[in-house]
Amino acid sequence: MDNEKKPFYISVGPGQIMSTATDSPWEFKIEATDDEIKMLRKVFDSNADNSIDDFLRAHIPFLEYHHDPTNDRHDDNLLRIYGMIYSLGDQEAKQHVESMGILNHFRSE
Repeated sequence: MDNEKKPFYISVGPGQIMSTATDSPWEFKIEATDDEIKMLRKVFDSNADNSIDDFLRAHIPFLEYHHDPTNDRHDDNLLRIYGMIYSLGDQEAKQHVESMGILNHFRSE
């Protein structure tokens, strides 16, 4: 497996990982190995699978948002995504994630 770090461009909302800075909008530039990108892709895919569960939950009126494990998984996945962006990202990406105030979650674990 190739352990060389290469640039990638990340768009968190749609879960996109691009190898070139195309016309598609991206928010973060990272430097990652193929294995790191595979790991990030797995977390994005998990969120996509979880969205189906969220859709189904939305049709159960007595199940509240804050008591729903699919929402907890989604939140955990986002924390993992932003944690990876912080550790692999360029200075601008690191500053953006720092400004979000979510790094305290990782420091308290």
